[in-house]
Amino acid sequence: MLDFEKTGGLVPAIVQDDETGEVLMLAYVNEEAWEKTLSSGKAHYWSRSRKELWLKGATSGHLQEVRAIHVDCDLDTVLLKVHQKGGAACHEGYSSCFYRKVDDGELKTTGTIVFDPKDVYHS
Repeated sequence: MLDFEKTGGLVPAIVQDDETGEVLMLAYVNEEAWEKTLSSGKAHYWSRSRKELWLKGATSGHLQEVRAIHVDCDLDTVLLKVHQKGGAACHEGYSSCFYRKVDDGELKTTGTIVFDPKDVYHS
C-alpha cells in the first residue's frame, strides 16, 4: 500500500489530533511500524535515533489511538488522525511538538506545558 522502496524504507507520518485538527508531530514509519499500526490501532513509529520500533506512549502512557489514516497521492506520506491519550504528544511535555513559533525572527514558545518530562521519563 505504501511505497517504502521509493523513500529508502521510511515514510513520513504527519500526526494530527482527530478532534481539533492540531498537528501534533511528524514521525517516520517503516514497514514493521506500519503493519503494527494497522493491526493494533495504536500508532507505532520507527525511531531514527534509537534505531528501533517505537509504540508512541509506551513509556509515558500518552498513547495515540488511530482514528483515521490518509495516504498521499504518491503513496509515500501518511496522515494519522489520532486520539492523543494524556493530552500530550511531545516528549518535552507539550500537547504538540510544534509548540514554538518564529515571530519577528525569534523563536517563541506558544504552547502550554501539559506534563513535566522529568516526572515521566526516568532515564
